[in-house]
Amino acid sequence: MNFEQALQTTLEEGTRYHTFEKLSEILSPEIIEQGFQQAGIATVRKRRLPLEAVLWSVIGMALFRKESVWNIANKLDIMLPGKNQLVAPSAMVQARQRLGDESVKQVFNKSAELMYKQETFETWNGLNLLAVDGVVWRTADSPDNRKAFSSGSNQYGETAFPQIRMVCHMELTSHQLISCEFDNYKTNEMKLAERLIERTPDNSLTMFDKGYYSLGLLNRWYRSGYERHWLIPARPDLQYEIISSAGKNDHVIELKTTKHAQKNFPDAPQIIRARLISKTIKGKSYRILTSMTDRLRFPGNEIVELYCHRWEIELGFREIKQTMLDSSYHLRSKRPDMVRQELWGILLAYNLIRRVMTMAATATGVWPNQLSFSSSSMAVIQYFSSISIMSPGNIPMHWDHLLKTLLLFKLPIRREDRKYPRWVKPKPSKYPHKKKNASQLN
Repeated sequence: MNFEQALQTTLEEGTRYHTFEKLSEILSPEIIEQGFQQAGIATVRKRRLPLEAVLWSVIGMALFRKESVWNIANKLDIMLPGKNQLVAPSAMVQARQRLGDESVKQVFNKSAELMYKQETFETWNGLNLLAVDGVVWRTADSPDNRKAFSSGSNQYGETAFPQIRMVCHMELTSHQLISCEFDNYKTNEMKLAERLIERTPDNSLTMFDKGYYSLGLLNRWYRSGYERHWLIPARPDLQYEIISSAGKNDHVIELKTTKHAQKNFPDAPQIIRARLISKTIKGKSYRILTSMTDRLRFPGNEIVELYCHRWEIELGFREIKQTMLDSSYHLRSKRPDMVRQELWGILLAYNLIRRVMTMAATATGVWPNQLSFSSSSMAVIQYFSSISIMSPGNIPMHWDHLLKTLLLFKLPIRREDRKYPRWVKPKPSKYPHKKKNASQLN
């Protein structure tokens, strides 16, 4: 008997276990089952905390940041009924260990892939706008975490807390995550970005920060599928040969790959053709390098301004860390495997909120990133909190009300004339500051 059959048997025996059906609008049970099968985990025992329930508890750790895992399981009402009304805290710890981190990762990957295929996003000349960038997470300071993830270092040695380096691939009009990879803090971001190539969708334009410049990486990104274009700022010292020009600001060029690039990427050719576009915006000159060499399909005057949308991924990171996690600097788990599990749960929870926002916005022609994430996330979390006390017959009504409520949180049009210049903080003095006493003030 597999997990689904065991769960069905429990339902037929007259239990009140219907919370998963209530949550199926947000995350399909079939996706959860596929993720569990991919990770190679299953259970046939009739536990009070089945694996599916534990997965929702891990998601709840991100949504209910100030609640303990024990309270989350009880709040969501996701345990099977038993002699005791509440589940024991020790049972939650054991249940998370049974679930592991690979299963949550597979559920995230499966759900992200399905969300991208099901939704219809705004495009530019037939290409979905995507971006890749990195972010760092901080874990609890323990010998196991330090060994698994390491940390930054300076002239005095390693810094206080172990950290995790992550690279994410995001759809920019909805802020939905397509794929993510993370590893030891000392792992190079371009190595992590290389792992994202396989799951990059076709007919897309991925924008990179200038730190990701690698001809081997960009060539493989473009050649690994159909119409997988890239766009990146050009380096000031870029060496190239002009092949053709359409004015002084639009050139098709040839770039020579180095021996180092050919060593790391054996499939990289010696010559790579790209397009170099320049434009002056508000008195400042910008140069963009891209694989979109077709001038008729991709107008050069639009490409440079298109790069400003790359900052949407930075806003997405802010939404996760500051809004959803309430600016908590550390992940709450203590063990490396549980840290990884929690991190995949955070990404999954963020995508679920973003999916609800996308579903609400699509019907009205509004971009999902035009809705307030802070207000929308509070409405979705409230839905999670109250779903356990809803009767199944009222679920469609409450679900429709949630989608209509999110449309009330439309943000005002962004003002292009607003500027936030970067401030350079003064370097702290290496000498202690001694306060003056009252006699020295006279």
